Amino acid sequence: MVDQKDLSTVCANLLKDKSLTQCTIYFKYYLHMALAKGGKGNDYLNWLDVWHNNIKTGLTTWAEISDLSTTRSDCHAWGSSPNIEFFRTVLGIDSDAPGFKKIKIEPHLGELKKASGEIPHPNGKVNVAYTLTNGKWKISIDLPANTSAVLKWEGKEYELNKQKTELVINE
Repeated sequence: MVDQKDLSTVCANLLKDKSLTQCTIYFKYYLHMALAKGGKGNDYLNWLDVWHNNIKTGLTTWAEISDLSTTRSDCHAWGSSPNIEFFRTVLGIDSDAPGFKKIKIEPHLGELKKASGEIPHPNGKVNVAYTLTNGKWKISIDLPANTSAVLKWEGKEYELNKQKTELVINE
């Protein structure tokens, strides 16, 4: 919906323009997806203030609304989007075809130097691990049998057609 040339400005306004209606904890899921699509995914871990505040307030489950001064801990799944976004946005594991027939791996690690995780897949598990050492990223990706994927990294695409892939890429 937005011209590529305007994307950066639109994303900046979504984050900084307080005259816009602010997203609730529930709707931040959609905001974060839009910002990641707009090229801001490496900032994802900086957008988790409401979740950090839930923890600081002593809540043991996510609140229903973002205004923590008037809420109670209701265990709302609406506020649980980081549970999936750590995998989809930070680790970058996402479906790239109906039924997860293809996998897209496009991590947004921000300032992280090390991250790893695995998710279930209809054919098994998808495992990824990223480690930055001495200016080089060691990337390890395990795919289920008979599954293909593409790794998108710094504007380049790497076709992954085997179960285990090890890459070393300069920072």
